[in-house]
Order: sequence, then structure tokens, then C-alpha cells
Amino acid sequence: MGLYATQIFPRLMDWVMARPAFSQLRESLLQLASGEVLEIGFGTGLNLRHYPTTITRLSIVDPATLLPAKVARRMAAAPYPIQTTHVTAENLPFPDRQFETVVSTWTLCTIPDPVLALHEVGRVLKPGGRFLFLEHGRSDDRTIAVWQDRLNPIQNVMGCGCHLNRQIDRLIIQSGLSIAHLDRFSMQGVPRLVGEMYRGTATRQH
Repeated sequence: MGLYATQIFPRLMDWVMARPAFSQLRESLLQLASGEVLEIGFGTGLNLRHYPTTITRLSIVDPATLLPAKVARRMAAAPYPIQTTHVTAENLPFPDRQFETVVSTWTLCTIPDPVLALHEVGRVLKPGGRFLFLEHGRSDDRTIAVWQDRLNPIQNVMGCGCHLNRQIDRLIIQSGLSIAHLDRFSMQGVPRLVGEMYRGTATRQH
């Protein structure tokens, strides 16, 4: 990983994703978290202050270590225990049916094999547990989607693996999870190429 991927891009994204509009979306989603929680694609820890204090434990997985000093400060301020593991979401090092909640925010766009990662999410969810997701992806507007396809190779490089055109709900269903609730909307103040949002909850089928 070069300087751009380890320093410049993480700092840029941390600044952008900390804006109030993003924080409000995190807050509304993460208030649904309960019990023992797993977050995939932890990034720079912007979700930490939005979890309810009633969660019992947070496990986080991310193959990268980004802005370690800033992340350490955010983790130190959290009122719940945190376990960090630097692995990919496609091979989660946890037993079956461990977590009441699994969280993914702006992460499925970047995971190399999102269906396999989501299959792992289903494996580690307890019966009755919930997968909470907040992701950008493919637009329902055909004109926007065409441009997402055209610009995706550029975004993949500039965004360090980010894809503009993944159809998040379809990936979730393909993995074997069942979508319980889904909101589709265009995020205000964000270009529609990157602001077509998928927000909702899913459960394991068995």
C-alpha cells in the first residue's frame, strides 16, 4: 500500500465522512444495535460514538490499519469493550451464531468478494440477530447507473477499491440473508454517482 492509500485517502475520507449528514445517517442506523456487535470494515472508527451505550461488546474487523493515532483516541473514548482483528470479512475468525448484531457502513462497495463476506455475516449472526447496513451503490435511475458503470474503473483506483455500481440489495439476497427492511434514497448534498443509498436490516434465513 502506498502513501496515497495509507495516508492521503484515509485522511480525505475521514474528513468527508465525518460531516453532519453522514453522522445523522450513522446515528439513526446504529441505535438499532444491541448485545454483542461485530462491525466489518471499521475504517477510522467514525461509527464508535454513535453506538448505544447498552451494547455489551464491539468486535471490529478490517484488513487495514488506518490513522492509528486518531483511531486509538476514538476507541479510548468508547464506553464498551472493543476487540480488533485485522482480517478480511470473507473469512471471519468467529464461531457460528456469536453476534446479536453485525454492522456494515460504506463497506460493501470495497470488499473484493461481498457475497462471500455477507455469507460469513449470516454464519456469525445469532438466530434472531440483525445485520444493519448503510451503503452506497447502483442507482435505480438508468442514466445515473450508466455513468456509474462508465466511471467505475476510475473510482476503483481513486477510491482504493471502491465500486460505484454494486447493487447492494441483490448482493445481500445472493448471500442467503433475508432483507427485513430497505430504504432507498439519494443522499442530499452528495453527487448521485456516489450518493445512491441502501439502508436497512437483514436477518439469517435459518
